Amino acid sequence: MTIRTTTPNLLDNPPIPVQAKIAAAWTSLMFLILYIDYFHLYQPGEIDSIRGGVIFEFDISGTLMSIFFVVIAIPTLMIMLSMTLPARVNRATNLVVASLYIPACVFNAAGATWDYAFYYALTIGVEVLILAFILRSAWTWPGRTASPATLAASLDSEPLRTPQLA
Repeated sequence: MTIRTTTPNLLDNPPIPVQAKIAAAWTSLMFLILYIDYFHLYQPGEIDSIRGGVIFEFDISGTLMSIFFVVIAIPTLMIMLSMTLPARVNRATNLVVASLYIPACVFNAAGATWDYAFYYALTIGVEVLILAFILRSAWTWPGRTASPATLAASLDSEPLRTPQLA
């Protein structure tokens, strides 16, 4: 009689670098902001309002368009910076920018009507959750730990000590 034992098919789950997690979160936030703004155009009267020179209650001007550019440029730049900055600077930059970006996201409720309160609460909530993930990832950024190979290399470079006889 043969007894078969099966092991479950285990998937490899290699660790993901913190930089990649944070860059992915900034990418998600960037696309979310773009889609929220795009879907805003589906609200009745919005395109007519834009044609009339008004977005959300604000007159369309070079200043307003520059502000809109900065709002989307920040997550775009943070994707690149999260992958390229050294760890210490990267951590600090993400903590500062994500902290400052939360009020900017909440400000998107300006000009919202009660008809779309759930839509704005939902979209702002998801944006804040993504920013909270960025803050948590940056805050808990692991310190440097020596790998076994590094430890072995450092042991090889130490002079060989002979035991002292008492």
